[in-house]
Amino acid sequence: MSMLGPRKGLEAAAPPGGGLRKTLGWPHLIALGVGAIVGTGIYTLTGVGAERAGPAVILAFAIAGAVCACAALAYAELATMIPAAGSAYTFTYAAIGETFAWIVGWALIIEYSLVCSTVAVGWSGYLVGWLQSAGLELPTALLSGPHAGGLLNLPAVLVALAVMGLLIAGTRESATLNIVLVAIKLVALTIFVVFALPAFDADNLTPFMPYGFGSQTIDGQSKGVMAAAAIVFFAFYGFDTVATSAEEAKNPTRDLKIGIVGSMIACTSIYMVIALAAVGAMPFRDLANSPEPLALVLRSVGQVTAAQGIALAAVVALPSVILVFMYGQSRVFLAMARDGLLPQGLAKLSDRGAPVRITLLSGLVSAAIAGFFPIDELAELANAGTLVAFIAVAVCMMVLRRTAPDAPRLFRCPAPTLVGTLAILGCLYLFASLPATTQGRFAIATVIGLAIYLAYGRRNSRLRVG
Repeated sequence: MSMLGPRKGLEAAAPPGGGLRKTLGWPHLIALGVGAIVGTGIYTLTGVGAERAGPAVILAFAIAGAVCACAALAYAELATMIPAAGSAYTFTYAAIGETFAWIVGWALIIEYSLVCSTVAVGWSGYLVGWLQSAGLELPTALLSGPHAGGLLNLPAVLVALAVMGLLIAGTRESATLNIVLVAIKLVALTIFVVFALPAFDADNLTPFMPYGFGSQTIDGQSKGVMAAAAIVFFAFYGFDTVATSAEEAKNPTRDLKIGIVGSMIACTSIYMVIALAAVGAMPFRDLANSPEPLALVLRSVGQVTAAQGIALAAVVALPSVILVFMYGQSRVFLAMARDGLLPQGLAKLSDRGAPVRITLLSGLVSAAIAGFFPIDELAELANAGTLVAFIAVAVCMMVLRRTAPDAPRLFRCPAPTLVGTLAILGCLYLFASLPATTQGRFAIATVIGLAIYLAYGRRNSRLRVG
């Protein structure tokens, strides 16, 4: 057995029973992608991106979107070829081997856990801003972690625990509720643009690129367009909704390409317009690192009622994002536990079919992290895990083209070598553009994960012990 460990066999791409009805055309897929992608990142990280790149945060969104589009095309091929739980972890297990699958699975656990924490902190910022604008003052010590002079970000902790409770009870989002929440987010963003654009001042865009293009450290902080791209990359999470819809696409080969690229173009355009309206309405230094950037912009131009509406929309809609990612994290954890790489007792389901132990562990960890750390550090570390997973997906797609060329594929990535290489290089560049402290923390987390694998997972792997 090689140092890469055993590999899982490929599963049939088409599920038994004839599969789902093919009812989705490319317009449906674009709408699905826009609804899934647009949300938390643009609500919470516009200010952080502006602080790092100045007005050129507009360009940062374009770069991040282009990298994600390449990764999404590779992901679509594998998701339709290996339709099993575990996402990039399962793909890597089948294409490369167990050792790298563990590394990718551990990166996914980091990603999903920290996404939940990041969204919880962003939700807290909008909730506090909304309450304060309504005249309600709260104890400052309970509104932020030690990094901002407080003791604990209590609202972030509470929302993470509340979502954990819903998942333990077996509650999932309904399709109708999801549509309503997506509509709320999109309407709120439209309102923002309508009220912010009239206050546009071209002088606020000068200098456009105050810190240059590449990531560099200035006064102990990462600055530059790529430094901003490495964090606003967070805003494009959710494209896998399109990538996993191939079975229902009328013409997967054509419609998935149009759906993925079209939704990325649409979302990138939306983000660039919102960023343009934000940095055009107020100097980027005033916008920097605001916990509620869009509401702040509207208040600064005298649109207090609209600002309250934006904040309320975020308070209502963002918890659903925590639910989705906490659900996803528990399923990756579940797949690893079932494979024996983590204690199989964690995979035990409740009478309602919910993995209570895993969800409880995930929720408590996410809540604790949200209570003490700032949003930018959380998003950066979540992005590090995601970038590793995206690199793995691109590598697996190219490997399986060589090792399993005749395996059924509902969707084939166009120009796989070119697209895969661009995805890998783009993700590596974004990873290199993250702050050195983030890279160091991710390296430490990876070493801890490998230690767990060597001490437990390798010895208890179901493929190794039979």
